[in-house]
Amino acid sequence: METGGKNSLIVEKREGEASSINPPTQQIMREADINGTVDEQGGDQSNEVEKNKVCLMRAVVENQDPSCKEVDDLTIRRFLRARNLDVEKASDMLLKCLKWRIMFVPSGHISSSEVPNEIAQNKMFVQGIDKKGRPIAVLIGARHFQNEIGGLDEFKRFVVFTLDRLGSRMPPGQEKFLVIADLQGWGYCNSDLRAYLGALSILQDYYPERLGKLLIIHVPYIFRAVWKALYPFIDKNTKKKIILVKDKRLKATLLEDIDESQLPETYGGKLRLLPIHEDAQPTT
Repeated sequence: METGGKNSLIVEKREGEASSINPPTQQIMREADINGTVDEQGGDQSNEVEKNKVCLMRAVVENQDPSCKEVDDLTIRRFLRARNLDVEKASDMLLKCLKWRIMFVPSGHISSSEVPNEIAQNKMFVQGIDKKGRPIAVLIGARHFQNEIGGLDEFKRFVVFTLDRLGSRMPPGQEKFLVIADLQGWGYCNSDLRAYLGALSILQDYYPERLGKLLIIHVPYIFRAVWKALYPFIDKNTKKKIILVKDKRLKATLLEDIDESQLPETYGGKLRLLPIHEDAQPTT
């Protein structure tokens, strides 16, 4: 089950904001003394701390919502990592996400029939895996236009449609994916800040620790204004995963993460790009 955070276009954490964790759960956390910071010693000790916090967070969220028993430990761990192992913040994030998922994806997945106008733009592709076994997605930015028919809601459904299909391609033991965002030919007619912020919010809040790396290539000068507007809304962990690739280093940079046999033909590799909607239906 894919999960995340708040169902708003732009999410801002406010200091002093009341927690949704109830008093009995707060007592569990106080008694367990789990409100510290991330253990930085690494190795087996750090792994043990993480395992313990997974168990503690499970107790917290199941006390709030019994349906959390269906959430696996890997999902809980991703939420913990997204909040630097802060159990209260991670629990709050997961609980809010479960409510969002029921409301936004009531059938468990988004079907292609729910995003016809986004699919018609033929802008999102999948193919191959990188050297870490992460599925590869390719976004052609110049093919994105503001959805005048389905609006922002259909675009958001398309984001979930894409993320769930990427999740279905992950081999056992893999939790992340890699995205190549190709902006060749991108212009002001493709600029859609509300959609970009909506996609960012869904990725960070509802699919934490799923993005392994984002390689933005063929970056035009006019994209800088949009990037400047987006940057403040990108969290610190996500910023570390984004690379704006210089044209002269394009293939060399791609080959750092992707073997030539798994690289799309358009970038000098051997694989044909597969439109995301033609990929296998994800299991839910």
